[in-house]
Formats: sequence, C-alpha cells, structure tokens
Amino acid sequence: MDTLIAPSVLAADFANLQSEIELINDSTADLIHVDIMDGVFVPNISFGFPVVDAIKKHAQKPLDVHLMIVNPDQYLKAFKAAGAETITVHLEACQHLHRTVQAIHELDCKAGVAINPHTNVELLRDIIRELDTVIIMSVNPGFGGQEFIEHTYEKVRNLKAIITASGSSAKIEIDGGVNMENAYKLIDAGADILVAGSFVFNAEDPKATIAKLKEL
Repeated sequence: MDTLIAPSVLAADFANLQSEIELINDSTADLIHVDIMDGVFVPNISFGFPVVDAIKKHAQKPLDVHLMIVNPDQYLKAFKAAGAETITVHLEACQHLHRTVQAIHELDCKAGVAINPHTNVELLRDIIRELDTVIIMSVNPGFGGQEFIEHTYEKVRNLKAIITASGSSAKIEIDGGVNMENAYKLIDAGADILVAGSFVFNAEDPKATIAKLKEL
C-alpha cells in the first residue's frame, strides 16, 4: 500500500486558511489532519467546531480529526457534524475506550486511537481489531515543530507485530517531527500514514514537499 500523507493544518497560515486548504487540495496529499487541543489534556489551545466546519467547506480531501482533549465522548457528534471522516481519541483521555470507539463507528466515522510517547503499544492489543488507525505521537503533544523522538521506530515495529498477529486492518499513523530524513525509516518500520505540519507549510514549495514524501 502506498504511504498516505496528511498535512497538519495546525502549521498552516490561519490568516489565509482557505488558500492553505486549496494548496492541499491541489497536492498529492491524501488527508487533511486537524489537531483539536483544549488546553487541558495538552498545554495548548488550537481551534474548535467553527474552524473545522470552515475547513470542510473548502476541503476536497477527507478530514482526519485528532482530538487531544479531555472527555472526547461528549463532542463526537459535533465533530462528525463539522465534517470529520476519521475521529481519533487519546487512549490516555478515555476511561471506557471500547465504548468510545463504538460510538465513533456508530457515527459512520473511522475510529482511531492515539498514544503519547510514554504509552506502551501493548495497551492497544485488546482493542486493535476494532480500530481503523493508531496514531503514535512521535513528539510530546501540544505544539508543532518539536524534535522527533527516536524511540518511535521501535514502537512502530512493535505495534506492527501486534496488528499482524491479531489480523487487524488498522493503519499506523505517525504524528510529530516527520521530515524527509526520518520518513523513510518510519515507512520501513511499518508506518502507513505520515502527518507533516511544519515540514510542509514552512517549506519553500509545500506541494513539492508533499510529493516527495508521497514518493518514498
């Protein structure tokens, strides 16, 4: 399977959001990654439903919505209504994770679970068959532009082994510090989806950068 590329709009120019979304539309990217931060689960605040709704109005790629928030269950319907096609919640934020995943699927959305850098992939073994994606955070969540955590490669390999052993069809998504130097190693370890924010939007030619990632 070709690697999927998901530019993160957290790194986009919010004063020109429509043109930034149109740039992604015109690129070889597969998804638009939307990070939702509440200032509680992570030490930063991003944006909420109105901005997601605005992105959806211009997006021609599926919205991959990543909820870095506490109590995500109470907002699932609202993010579905705003245009989310994949909704990912954090394992660390969900007391009843299986119930949350079921609720996402009942909304006809793909369900993902994200794990922070300190979280062991073994905690996903009992739910992996229910998941469409797993996001491995390769930086500490909350801010863009952070340095990639090298231990991520081993986590990807370990998670890939769990997915294979269980017969799951879950895709492995990497979020944080992705660039041309580590992208190939991540794909080689078993990653299926690469989220790239600062690396894409700070590039001299964002569309060419997306194309290079896509070609790996």
